[in-house]
Amino acid sequence: MPRTGSPSGSEFEVVERRSSHALLRFYGELNDFLSPDRRQRDIKVVFPISPAVKDTIESLGVPHVEVGCILIEGRAVEFGHRLALGERVAVYPVFKTLSEAFMVPLRVPLLGEVRFVADVHLGRLARMLRLLGFDVVYDCQADDRELLRCSLAENRVLLTRDRALLKHGDLIYGTWVRNVHVQLQAIEVLRRFDLGQFIAPLTRCPLCNGCLKHVAKHKVADRIPPRTAAWLDDYFQCETCRKLYWQGTHVERIRDQIAQILNALQTS
Repeated sequence: MPRTGSPSGSEFEVVERRSSHALLRFYGELNDFLSPDRRQRDIKVVFPISPAVKDTIESLGVPHVEVGCILIEGRAVEFGHRLALGERVAVYPVFKTLSEAFMVPLRVPLLGEVRFVADVHLGRLARMLRLLGFDVVYDCQADDRELLRCSLAENRVLLTRDRALLKHGDLIYGTWVRNVHVQLQAIEVLRRFDLGQFIAPLTRCPLCNGCLKHVAKHKVADRIPPRTAAWLDDYFQCETCRKLYWQGTHVERIRDQIAQILNALQTS
């Protein structure tokens, strides 16, 4: 007759012998994605069939786009590496100071200007980054498919508060925005991509992302309020949406915000 009840100790031993395990440890801000009991310590992962290290990392909650380097026994590996019995895996975030000698490129590096696409929850951040001079695509009605298409087609970094979206297999560049206050979000993104030196305040339209160009006063005289025209001669127009801008009293508030961001970057 077939045996019933709990498996015997010997049956458990057979299962254990058929399984392998590896130890993973995450460093730096990658711990933000882990449950508290897994942070800053080795995590034992048991598997019957050798998985790709990328799949194992994401199964623990860390999006692959946040990973900068993977070391196994001190040797850098790619996402496709298959885990073997007893391997110790160190997973690092994107560090600008990490020696290239220890690196295996996990993605094609961004070349030239760093550009962004922001998800529907980050409209205020998109506006702030535009005020700082950065190219940011934002559409309050864009769904996940459109965000991914834009990121891939235009080599834009996806900025999102949705960690699950960053695990999409095709995504190459992206980051999870941790802060909820817009100025702290801007500081976080600028530090993450080392963009402090590229800040160009008030050179982009905060509404449509177009570039602002100086325009002669007489060419837009019919669009200037009489009281403003009486004392101000400098005006700027968006090349895309044609909205007219000038440095009124509200600009001082914006400049104060920008100054606070710059000061935070310089003191970090």
